[in-house]
Amino acid sequence: RSREPITAKLVANLIETAGATRMITLDMHAPQIQGFFDIPIDHLNAVRLLSDYFSERHLGDDLVVVSPDHGGVTRARKMADRLKAPIAIIDKRRPRPNVAEVMNIVGNVEGKVCIIIDDIIDTAGTITLAAKALREAGATKVYACCSHPVLSGPAMKRIEESPIEKLVVTNSIALPEEKWIDKMEQLSVAALLGEAIVRVHENASVSSLFE
Repeated sequence: RSREPITAKLVANLIETAGATRMITLDMHAPQIQGFFDIPIDHLNAVRLLSDYFSERHLGDDLVVVSPDHGGVTRARKMADRLKAPIAIIDKRRPRPNVAEVMNIVGNVEGKVCIIIDDIIDTAGTITLAAKALREAGATKVYACCSHPVLSGPAMKRIEESPIEKLVVTNSIALPEEKWIDKMEQLSVAALLGEAIVRVHENASVSSLFE
């Protein structure tokens, strides 16, 4: 956005000045931030972890992986490839100022089990509206998952009241007890990060962890 400061460059400089010689990150909201660092960066993602969770649940052959916006299509496609499923995209449009967003769905979700994947869920407005739109379009069930569960403000109430069957998150952010509801399940990224650290120290390839 115009006039918006790029604080990521400042953070990168501070980390390097503090003496860091290498970085391991998990699902950065903007992968382009890697370009602000002058040290090597291994940018991991949680797609494999989240995909394996749903694969082990045997949700059927009518799966569709859904990106909640155009910016998340690459992430959704990675999960879709692992689950051997098609993708759909939520196309959010605001017809004119002060008019509510209209959510159009690109792709067929009628009679399908949908899995929405995002990197961050903050107030949960986008993901719960997306779930509602998917059900109205004929989806039989809607699941959601993300790497970073910020879950601020009205997020928990929105998720509880939404048609989302289960919200699967990682433990990249520690959640207080009051934010836990029956609809949520947490997966640990410890093994993924631990394996990356071991490979870095042994000068082994970490490229397979990016898949």
